[in-house]
Amino acid sequence: MNALRPESDTSESRPGFSPRASAGAAGVAQAFKRALVSQCHPSMLFAVLLPFLIALVGAIVLLWLFWTPLTDWLRMEASQWDMVNRVDDWLVAVGLFSLKLYLVPVIAAGILLPVSGILGLAIAAVFVMPLVLRHVSEREYAGVARQGRFSTAVSVWNAVWVSLAFALGWVLTLPLWLVPPMAVVLSVFWWAFAFSRMMRVDAIVEHASPAERQILLKRNNVGFWIIGLVCSLLNLLPPAWVVLPVFSALVYAHYGLDALRQLRQQRTIDV
Repeated sequence: MNALRPESDTSESRPGFSPRASAGAAGVAQAFKRALVSQCHPSMLFAVLLPFLIALVGAIVLLWLFWTPLTDWLRMEASQWDMVNRVDDWLVAVGLFSLKLYLVPVIAAGILLPVSGILGLAIAAVFVMPLVLRHVSEREYAGVARQGRFSTAVSVWNAVWVSLAFALGWVLTLPLWLVPPMAVVLSVFWWAFAFSRMMRVDAIVEHASPAERQILLKRNNVGFWIIGLVCSLLNLLPPAWVVLPVFSALVYAHYGLDALRQLRQQRTIDV
């Protein structure tokens, strides 16, 4: 049985305190600013290597195992696409190039490389996020007690279902990439989905109780999605791929823990 009682809130005396900061653009901007500072710490710079190396090794393994069978299957399927065949015949007839010659490798890369990317993000969520939380909580959120339950199991399950949903949705919507500008729109949407759904849970799962987690995910849903959208737009820049898994974890950690701290300043939830 949950008992709610008001808790004395002394935080309003702090300069710049806003009870609804985390729910709005100010809270998101503040989280990105704090994450930039945290990312420059040596331990966080070292943490960048783990998801990047996992994603790199995953890409190499996936390309080695599945490139040939996937491209062979795509060529066979492409031979049955009337529109592609007509365009390909016209391009060859006018002496330009074969569309299928370039289309099949692009589609194969568009399937395999995002799979390795979501693998790196999942590794960051499950294994790097605890390091991130330990780093930021000791320095900026020492007063936020850990009240999470079964955090590892919740984190792993969340990473699994988000990764599967991302991979399935990505593959099923690939045909829409032929319609401009859906390639960019769908890429931004699916990566925003991955960042938001995966990182927001891991950012608060160790500190928030199940009841608090439910409140935070509902109350700050827009803010979590805005962060995911910004990270997804940054993901369009290849150099950002190296730091984005850890940097996004830092942004979500700052945003989530700050939101949790404000929630506890308003009420205490005893389970």
